[in-house]
Amino acid sequence: MNWLEKLTRPGVKKIFSKRETPENLWVKCPKSGEMVFHKDLEASMYVTPSGAHLRIGAEQRFAYTFDNAEYELLPMPEAPRDPLKFRDDKKYVDRLKAARAKTGAQDAMQAAAGRIYGLETVVAVQDFAFMGGSMGMAVGESFIAAAEAAVQRRAPLVCFTAAGGARMQEGALSLMQMPRTTLAVQRLKEARLPYIVVLTDPTTGGVTASYAMLGDVHLAEPGALIAFAGARVIEQTIREKLPEGFQRAEYLRDKGMVDAVVPRQDLPATLASILGVLMKRRPSELQKRLSAPQAA
Repeated sequence: MNWLEKLTRPGVKKIFSKRETPENLWVKCPKSGEMVFHKDLEASMYVTPSGAHLRIGAEQRFAYTFDNAEYELLPMPEAPRDPLKFRDDKKYVDRLKAARAKTGAQDAMQAAAGRIYGLETVVAVQDFAFMGGSMGMAVGESFIAAAEAAVQRRAPLVCFTAAGGARMQEGALSLMQMPRTTLAVQRLKEARLPYIVVLTDPTTGGVTASYAMLGDVHLAEPGALIAFAGARVIEQTIREKLPEGFQRAEYLRDKGMVDAVVPRQDLPATLASILGVLMKRRPSELQKRLSAPQAA
């Protein structure tokens, strides 16, 4: 107890309630360390002044990607909740409940249909906030459902990836999603529909070893970590120091693994340009739509 509290009459301090401050009023930039006001982050699509692209969820990604933030959420099939009855220090079903309460989503991938600069497109998004975006049976089913919806609508598929790899709580069943999603991509190719991948931070493990690297074109957000195994594991294996920026989007672009690194605010226009070419959309119509925001 400090001296001021000793002089304060009992009950007086209860009159003045403590003012509550939102926990996420300021966000620390991981690149520069500066504190950024959350309203400014929202206005800049969660890109800090130093250029760090913060992780965002499916709802924000859909709003940023589709014309006028208008889209139709696609129903995702249900998958077994806990096929292996897995438990470590916590039950798998309890982890799922916590992740669903935190994100408001049923699992790590959602899909929606809408228009990007007038071109109908199906977009699938992985949310890293849901158990690290890990790929389990539900993610596999969601990706396949998105691919099937694209085939039915004769529309291209765009997938925003963000994952720590396969979901360990589902064991070999999670690894089976790698060939299953690969077959779904093959059906898109047989239907002669474009499949574009946008790699976001981070995209690693079994996701990188499957549908994240099977696109017709691979884009990436600036600074995104893209890898199969971690840098430390690789260094310990080859016993050499890795180059600066290894496994980052810019490094992989320079090495030919990524086609282009595109800032978040430029992604819709870039996707529209690529899809317009691949879908053989009339150049005059596409150019008209692309130039409209610039004129405004």
